[in-house]
Amino acid sequence: MSHLVICDEEKQQFRIHLEQNEFAVVKYTFIAPNCYVIESTKVPERLQGKGYGSVMMESVLSVIESRQGKIDSRCSYVSYYLDRHSQWQHLLVDEL
Repeated sequence: MSHLVICDEEKQQFRIHLEQNEFAVVKYTFIAPNCYVIESTKVPERLQGKGYGSVMMESVLSVIESRQGKIDSRCSYVSYYLDRHSQWQHLLVDEL
């Protein structure tokens, strides 16, 4: 199932539609063109523990990959997720 991802470059965040009026949020900054420093992630409290963290990550990583972007994670959840999903390792920046 595909989830709508809203890319708000002005606020430097991705919003991922989960259900009804609930959105996950991934906040980032740019350190170079197409290089996203992911600062934080948030799944609404009432939806936590239902697998939406993975939905959020898969959705955002797919968008970043389609933009030929790279990631530097400052968020412990993103680092945790990337450590356990080797198919996304190619998105990590080599060096800053």
